[in-house]
Amino acid sequence: MAEVLVFVDHVDGAVRKPTLELLTLARRIGDPVAVALGNGAGDTQAALAEHGAVKVLTHEAAEYADYLVVPKVDALQAAVEAVSPAAVLVPSSAEGKEIAARLALRIGSGIITDATDLVAGESGPVATQSVFAASYTTTSTVSKGTPVITVKPNSAAVEAAPAAGAVEALAVSFSEKATGTKVTSRTARESSGRPDLTEAAIVVSGGRGVNGAENFSVIEALADSLGAAVGASRAAVDAGWYPHSNQVGQTGKSVSPQLYIASGISGAIQHRAGMQTSKTIVAINKDAEAPIFDLVDYGVVGDLFDVVPALTEDVKSRKG
Repeated sequence: MAEVLVFVDHVDGAVRKPTLELLTLARRIGDPVAVALGNGAGDTQAALAEHGAVKVLTHEAAEYADYLVVPKVDALQAAVEAVSPAAVLVPSSAEGKEIAARLALRIGSGIITDATDLVAGESGPVATQSVFAASYTTTSTVSKGTPVITVKPNSAAVEAAPAAGAVEALAVSFSEKATGTKVTSRTARESSGRPDLTEAAIVVSGGRGVNGAENFSVIEALADSLGAAVGASRAAVDAGWYPHSNQVGQTGKSVSPQLYIASGISGAIQHRAGMQTSKTIVAINKDAEAPIFDLVDYGVVGDLFDVVPALTEDVKSRKG
C-alpha cells in the first residue's frame, strides 16, 4: 500500500489525541508513516506504533521550539521528498493549518482544511467537510499533487492497531527563512483542569443568556460533572464574561465533540459554524423560537438557571 504521512502533535514526547485519530484515518488510505519533530520526538514511538504507524520519522533540533512554523514545514517537505506519500495528514489546529498551507504551496499541491471524515477513493483520498458556515456538507478530492489534508479533532475514534513503528532519522536542512521569526518568550497557560476545548469529547457552552461572568459558574459546574470543556459564544466573550480562548464560532474555535450542550445561546450562524459538526447537540433556551433549535438533536425550552443546575445534580447522582 501507499504510505501516508501523519504529522505528529506532541508535547515533549507525549502524543496528543488528534494525532492518534489521524493514524486511524490514515490506515483507511494507506500505511501510516508518522513524522515526529522536536524535543522528545523519539519518545513518541511506542504510542505511534500502538496505533498503526509502520514507521516513525524523527528529527530533534532546537529550531522547532525556538522559531515559528517554518522549521516544521522544512521537515515535512523533506519527509514528502523522502517518502513520496499518497497524502499528508495534519491536525486541524491553528498551527497545523498554517503548516499545511505552507507545505502545499511549496510542493505545488492542493489542500483541504477542516475535514471531518476521510475515505479512500478511486483517484485519491476523499475528504468530507462542513462548508459555508456549516450550511452544507461536501466531499472533495485534491486534483493536483500530493493531497495535504487537515482534519478536525474528534473526527474519528482512536483505534489501536499495533504496527512495527520502526524509527528512522529524517534528514532535514533548514531553509534561510526557518529562523526569520524567533520565539522570544513563553507564558504557561493557567490550567483549569478541564479538557482542551478543541479536543474535548463533551463541550458545555454558555451565551448571552448566562447574563454575567459570575453566572458562568453554573455552566462550569455542569461541565465539571461531565468531565467536559467549557465554551462561550461571541456575545459572552465580547461582554467580558469569559476568555476569548474559549470562544466557539466562526471567529473563535471550531469544535466537533461527541456531545455539545448550548445554554442560553440563540444560535447565530457564526456560532453554528463552529459547532455544527458535533455528533449530538443539546440546546437549553427559554425562547422556543431561537434558531439554535433548528439544528439540535434535543432541545429544552426553559430557563437555564433552572434546567442546568437540575441537570448537574442529576448527572452527579447517576455517577454516584
